[in-house]
Amino acid sequence: MAGSIFCTRGDTVATIRITNPGKLNAVDLGMWQQLHAAMQELSADTSLRCIVLRGEGEEAFAAGGDLEEFLTARDTVERAMHYHGWVGKALQAIGNCPHPTIAQIHGACIGGGLEIAGQCDLRIAGESARFGAPINRIGFSMYPEEMAGLLRLAGPAVVLEILLEGRILSSAEALQKGLLTRVVPDAQLGDEVAAAARRIVDGAPLVARWHKQWAKRLQHDVPLTDDELRASFAFLDTADYKEGLAAFLEKRKPVFSGR
Repeated sequence: MAGSIFCTRGDTVATIRITNPGKLNAVDLGMWQQLHAAMQELSADTSLRCIVLRGEGEEAFAAGGDLEEFLTARDTVERAMHYHGWVGKALQAIGNCPHPTIAQIHGACIGGGLEIAGQCDLRIAGESARFGAPINRIGFSMYPEEMAGLLRLAGPAVVLEILLEGRILSSAEALQKGLLTRVVPDAQLGDEVAAAARRIVDGAPLVARWHKQWAKRLQHDVPLTDDELRASFAFLDTADYKEGLAAFLEKRKPVFSGR
């Protein structure tokens, strides 16, 4: 039975659930395609302010790709290129999403699951979560476009340690190596992610999108142009800036409209 990607949403927060019962939410080709479509749709929804990605249940965020597909969807170069093309599209859709994204990580976050979490802005894990990509034991290498996201997140030393040793990391070690934003007791994970989402939602949404934009742009070793520097003051013309400043001076909580 194939897995699925389910999306639910409230007024300003959407939740994507990676679901593959009996397989620790391993991600098959159809799920990569569904994940790409879901992220594209949510990215275009300007009423959203935050997206949470999580695995169904508490056993796993996602335990990599569905290995059964090695015999069908990934058994030739042509089919592997097609398969990993969709993986790349899904990961890129997460990384390019204008809204802040949070990975809520229970249990196993392995291989493709680690790649998905690595594309999110924040990665909050329970203490019993575990991380890695032990694909050296199966005899295949990580697709370069997928490795690139982990390299940006944690650097070559950490990525090579993960891939060369094939060791599974605890949440504490993953945090120490820069793979995670923070770790909390398992029983508090849902509440902590909800609190993080509320903090994001309470902020100005245009500012959140600009911060994501500038964080990505500044990773390129190219100086900002004068036009880009001027564009960084676009907030001066927004209603949210006027509201935020007025609320600060009036000692009240601001109500941002996203305009």
